[in-house]
Amino acid sequence: MKFSIFPLVLIAGTTLFSCVSQKKYDELSDRFNSVYSENQGCQTELAVAKSKLANFESSNNQFENTVSSERAQVRELQKALSNCIEGGNKNVAELVKEINESNKYIKHLVNTKNKSDSLNMVLTNNLTRSLSRDESKDVDVQVLKGVVYISLSDNMLYKSGSYEISPAAGETLSKIAKIINDYKDYDVLIEGNTDNVPINKTNIRNNWDLSALRASSVVQALQNQFGVDGKRMTAGGRGEYNPLTSNASEDGRSKNRRTQIIILPKLDQFMELIGQAPKD
Repeated sequence: MKFSIFPLVLIAGTTLFSCVSQKKYDELSDRFNSVYSENQGCQTELAVAKSKLANFESSNNQFENTVSSERAQVRELQKALSNCIEGGNKNVAELVKEINESNKYIKHLVNTKNKSDSLNMVLTNNLTRSLSRDESKDVDVQVLKGVVYISLSDNMLYKSGSYEISPAAGETLSKIAKIINDYKDYDVLIEGNTDNVPINKTNIRNNWDLSALRASSVVQALQNQFGVDGKRMTAGGRGEYNPLTSNASEDGRSKNRRTQIIILPKLDQFMELIGQAPKD
């Protein structure tokens, strides 16, 4: 059996309008809209509050995880501290032993250096006193960084452009040889140096050759004429690349043309000294 709903709605509407005045209806309608709007606002605030609560719970979980991790680290540190305290006496004793060994080695190094410095000063003074006034003009003796440098002028040792030792240099070399032979715990490096003027000789290619040949001539003179042990000596040339001053003037070039006799402690003794260091 079928019924139409439209007549019922029509009847209800007619009944409502007949029972409620238009003014009352409008008031009820406004109140309904106001309550509905407030409800929508509350729903929005509720959604925001739920979101904030979710974020807070997430942050709280992270905080609890961090606290748990930190507590675990504290327990590990406390355990490590306990182990350190238990083995503290042993570790301190070992540390004191290492410090004492290091101090002993440092004291040995200082004493060795002081001894070397003293020997260098005696060597320098002995050589300086043995030189005549004229020889002192062509020989410069210095101690730099614990090494004795004897610088011989080019004019005193050789003729211009030559590597042959001049007869006048013999007496000076003999005095240097005596000093070298008196201090047998030292090695000797002979180093030739030139100015930057190119050499023009058929048997000498360049200043490298000239500086090395001059150093070799001094080594052979010290060995063959004055009895210095060849095992203690090394000859080397540095060409024009180790100048004392500018080559722009004749005076500067004259200073740069020189042969240096460098007296220094033997390398094997130095390595032996290093080998005495504490292993740890």
